[in-house]
Amino acid sequence: MSSNLDQLYRQVIMDHYKNPRNKGELDDGALTFNLNNPTCGDRIKVSMEIEDGKIKDAKFEGEGCSISLASASMMTETIKGLPVEDALKLSNIFSEMMLGKDYDEGDLDLGDLEALQGVSKFPARIKCATLAWKALEKGVNQKEEE
Repeated sequence: MSSNLDQLYRQVIMDHYKNPRNKGELDDGALTFNLNNPTCGDRIKVSMEIEDGKIKDAKFEGEGCSISLASASMMTETIKGLPVEDALKLSNIFSEMMLGKDYDEGDLDLGDLEALQGVSKFPARIKCATLAWKALEKGVNQKEEE
């Protein structure tokens, strides 16, 4: 990546960290899942309202580094309004991107998530970036099991 692109991506990450989107909690009926990263102490709580197979709303709360909180902010923005199946596909694409693998986003829009591509160069930070996504996956899988 060029240094200008790196700088732009850093600005996007810091904007989501300092001005998080969808921060907060949804009402009691929401699907809520907590995850933490014991390696660095990041904690994320993701709440989703799922209706007719779509993610109607998504919010998060947590404490952690700029990467984990920015990723949670970007994730909630990106998955709102998506069918659950597409959100899970996006989670898989995001994981591939974090591992530095080739990925095909197909007709899904990664939006600001592409700003996190550079994290793949820092293996210790990949768990930070994927924490909220793992909470999404666990929450959806838990709901499907019920």
